[in-house]
Amino acid sequence: MKELALFWHRRDLRISDNAALYKALCSGFDVLPIFIFDKHILDKLSPDDQRVLFIHQEIARLKEEYQLHGSDLMVFYGEPLVVWHELMSQFKVSKVFANRDYEPYALTRDKAVDDLLSSKRVEFIGAKDHVIFEKHEILKNDGLPYTVFTPYSRKWKERFSDFYLESYPTEKHLNKLTSLEKSALITLESMGFSSVQNNEFSSRDLRKLSIERYKETRDIPSIRGTSRMSLHLRFGTVSIRALARIALDKNESYLNELIWRDFYQMIIYHFPNSATQSFKSQYDKIQWENDSNLFKAWCEGKTGYPIVDAGMRELNATGFMHNRVRMITASFLTKHLLIDWRWGEAYFAKRLLDFELASNVGGWQWAASSGCDAAPYFRVFNPELQAEKFDKDKNYIKRWVPEYGSSSYPQPIVDHKMARERVLVRFKEVLG
Repeated sequence: MKELALFWHRRDLRISDNAALYKALCSGFDVLPIFIFDKHILDKLSPDDQRVLFIHQEIARLKEEYQLHGSDLMVFYGEPLVVWHELMSQFKVSKVFANRDYEPYALTRDKAVDDLLSSKRVEFIGAKDHVIFEKHEILKNDGLPYTVFTPYSRKWKERFSDFYLESYPTEKHLNKLTSLEKSALITLESMGFSSVQNNEFSSRDLRKLSIERYKETRDIPSIRGTSRMSLHLRFGTVSIRALARIALDKNESYLNELIWRDFYQMIIYHFPNSATQSFKSQYDKIQWENDSNLFKAWCEGKTGYPIVDAGMRELNATGFMHNRVRMITASFLTKHLLIDWRWGEAYFAKRLLDFELASNVGGWQWAASSGCDAAPYFRVFNPELQAEKFDKDKNYIKRWVPEYGSSSYPQPIVDHKMARERVLVRFKEVLG
């Protein structure tokens, strides 16, 4: 039996410019690519979750690409550790390659797989692919991780060079893929998911990416003023290096957003408890109202605040919400309604196509003032002023709240002045 190197696709659903795949192809062994539909993750999702459909479509595309080179992508459905036991008994594996993931579950999963492989004397080799800088690459002078973005960003830019954006030429080494007969892809239905597409998936074509005026357009929700690349960054269907090269050439404001993404990935790695606990621990002492009826109104976009309702309805209908509106809706939930940020974070995690734990938690804790480098607790967005500033002509509101201005539109579920005074008192009780 021929010795093989196995490459494990996870959040990197592409062949081109793939760091760990490149390492595998240059390892001296024939390479067998695999993907695992992880039951631990999928069992928590609803049958019509569009992200599973998106992944399935991308896996089908990947299989076709591998098949064009006389190989194939082996796809499994199950618990990763169980699948790896099967793989080790089925093949003579010399090395395993994968791109690193920094989220708590991924680290636990990879540790278990590494332990199994080590017991078989098989090396598990990771690579950096999901970010520009990872883990310990950008640290303070005292060796500790940054918890404030501006100095992190400054050090990021000081350390940066074109070297970090160089593409991995995987295409030149695809002759090292092991020969495989074509196999059918496991169906969505067999895993308990629907194959009906209800949401639009944004284009991954970087040639169509227009970010020259990103700084001027990014806060206007009624237009396509953002890149819409977050879905593809989340699942690695585009290379972060390719996107950063474009940003470096065309718009520094957009590059800063990619640096924020690196920052939050670094935070979740160094502070995994921040996924479920307030980064600033004293904020976990706040007495939230957690009114389930008010939460339901927020979820359904029936708060009586048009910009908030428009955002929630956009999310529910499309799986996407404009970044500026994400901040407004999160601030409203945590500060106007005094509902725990974890409730909102969980709802976004369920609904967002581009859900990424590090950024989602980071954004919600920023809005709730409980996170690293967060908005101060006394900063309370006025939804009406936010709408006036970023949707002056009400184009966004009118699109998603057609009954706006009519008698059928609900009255505000909370008074802004009262809510602002209440949250300041409530937070100050804990924070002093």
